[in-house]
Amino acid sequence: MLYWIMKYVLLGPLMRVAFRPRVEGAHHLPRRGGALVASNHLAVLDSFVLPLMVPRRMVFPAKSEYFTQPGVVGTLKRWFFTGMGQVPIERGSGRAARAALDTGIAILREGRLFGIYPEGTRSPDGRLYKGRTGVARMALEARVPVVPVAMIDTDRANPVGSRFWRPCRIGIRIGEPLDFSRYHGITDDRQVERAMTDEIMDALRVLSGQEYVDVYASTVKDRATPQAA
Repeated sequence: MLYWIMKYVLLGPLMRVAFRPRVEGAHHLPRRGGALVASNHLAVLDSFVLPLMVPRRMVFPAKSEYFTQPGVVGTLKRWFFTGMGQVPIERGSGRAARAALDTGIAILREGRLFGIYPEGTRSPDGRLYKGRTGVARMALEARVPVVPVAMIDTDRANPVGSRFWRPCRIGIRIGEPLDFSRYHGITDDRQVERAMTDEIMDALRVLSGQEYVDVYASTVKDRATPQAA
């Protein structure tokens, strides 16, 4: 109930007025059944706009800290992120990463849409970076298609380092589902997972028009931190 109030009464209408989002290719989202929605990641705004503007309800992972903070603020955050359809995910160790994958796979097997950012973090400069292979592993284990989605100009509406959103027109471009059923039955094959991930990232490159960089975004950010310091 809270999600639909957010979508149609509170946050959704506000975002439609502020950002006038153009949604292209919504018919590519499967009307039923599980599907992995793989998007580029330009801004924090992506995680709000995308689930509120697509026809079907979508689940996104969110840092577990958003759901565990004590006090009134913590309660409001929990209420808000739950209402947005997000689920808590632990980050850090290999065990946490596996648990995050298992959470996504369980949601997909329930026949729901699960959103993921293959880059693993926001782009530091608007370019598209190398994808993490977790997206491929989830698609293989859950046996679902991958729907590529390009967020357009959300970094203009929500610039890096800014606490405020700026009204401007943004876009959501949804591509045709990618069918990886030819790989079903193959497990723990790094070459297959890498090939799938690269195919997903190439679809995102074409949809978004971004320049592609064959390096992880997190690596670029780690290099930049000492320089900034």
